[in-house]
Amino acid sequence: MKHLLLSFSLLLSLCAPMVAQTEKEQGVITYESKINLHRNIPAGNEQMKAMIPEYRTSKIQVFYTKDQSITKPLIEDEEDQDINANNGGVSLRFSAPGMEIFFDRSTQQVTTQQDFMGKQYLIEDTLKTERWKFGTETKTILGYDCKQAYYTDETNPDKKREVTAWFTDQLPLNLGPERFLSLPGTVLAVDVNNGERVIVAREIKFKEPKKGDLKKPASGTKISRTEFTKVMEDLRKQNGGRGFVIRN
Repeated sequence: MKHLLLSFSLLLSLCAPMVAQTEKEQGVITYESKINLHRNIPAGNEQMKAMIPEYRTSKIQVFYTKDQSITKPLIEDEEDQDINANNGGVSLRFSAPGMEIFFDRSTQQVTTQQDFMGKQYLIEDTLKTERWKFGTETKTILGYDCKQAYYTDETNPDKKREVTAWFTDQLPLNLGPERFLSLPGTVLAVDVNNGERVIVAREIKFKEPKKGDLKKPASGTKISRTEFTKVMEDLRKQNGGRGFVIRN
């Protein structure tokens, strides 16, 4: 009997880590996204800077299981914001574009539903594995030990982006906000161009997503990633290079 009890205890101790990992294979992560709006304003345009705040902060959520994930805006934080100028009483209305990004881990397919200039687009493509390099720095986010990875995004040759991510292998899935999905662990923070945009995980809940949380987007004008990028670049050129474009 004593040997039987010892064997049972040993079995429980071996199974416990497996159960803990399985519990972490579904849940929702809430991230805070902070964009420096002044960084995209041409130098010397102080009037424009006076009309908008330097930062815009919002929240996004990633619902996930071991097979799928989706990034969505946290609706209560995505309401339009009135922005009052300091001179002339001029006011602007600014709102972030609506965007959902669905990822099927088994096929590596990414489906993006994005609002742009009053029109909704549906973009389907394959996840691109970036040429990540791994740094030596570490940091702790929400109690998880995170490693550093970085790469240079050269999608737009006129404006390269330096991307740094912090990911943890203590969470078992290649997971993250938006399209930051190709690291060996869960991405808990992203920094674009040294503070131009910063995304940081603020809360993790391990629970089964509700019905509809992981619904794949299906509405919108179907367009390729290349075509959609061209639409945004053409608009930027028409606007003389001004304006705010959020790329993903």
